[in-house]
Amino acid sequence: MKKIFSLLIIMLLCLTGCGREVKVEGTLEELMAKVYEGIAQENLPMGLTNMEVNEETIEGFLGTKDIEYTEAIASESMVGSIAHSVVLVRAKDTKNIETLKNTIKENVNPRKWICVGVEKEDVIIKNKGDLIIVIIVENADTRAQLEKGFDEL
Repeated sequence: MKKIFSLLIIMLLCLTGCGREVKVEGTLEELMAKVYEGIAQENLPMGLTNMEVNEETIEGFLGTKDIEYTEAIASESMVGSIAHSVVLVRAKDTKNIETLKNTIKENVNPRKWICVGVEKEDVIIKNKGDLIIVIIVENADTRAQLEKGFDEL
């Protein structure tokens, strides 16, 4: 029985890539487009645009400058008070990815807009390898579709 169990564990490790690091290929713009793929235009805010996240703007998007990353973009509405923000961040490495995600979770402001916002527990922060997504979207269906789009990258 122990031999069968050991064999099953070995097979499972091999099927999951034996701990191989996942690298999501593509530019952040291409990946953001894939995340949004299949979402009907009427379910998205007006004036949705991608913006480069840099040292001057990162705190507004992620709540802190204490993030080691190589590049990042944000997708937000150019129209005032719409609670919709999707940020893709490439971390410098994956060694401390959980710490990085926790730092974002603790600092991100899901009520950064005037009169609108998202509950803290509705903020989605997850990763695939070195790629992190932060989804702060008021509409639960759209939020779920964005998460699914990221999962399918």
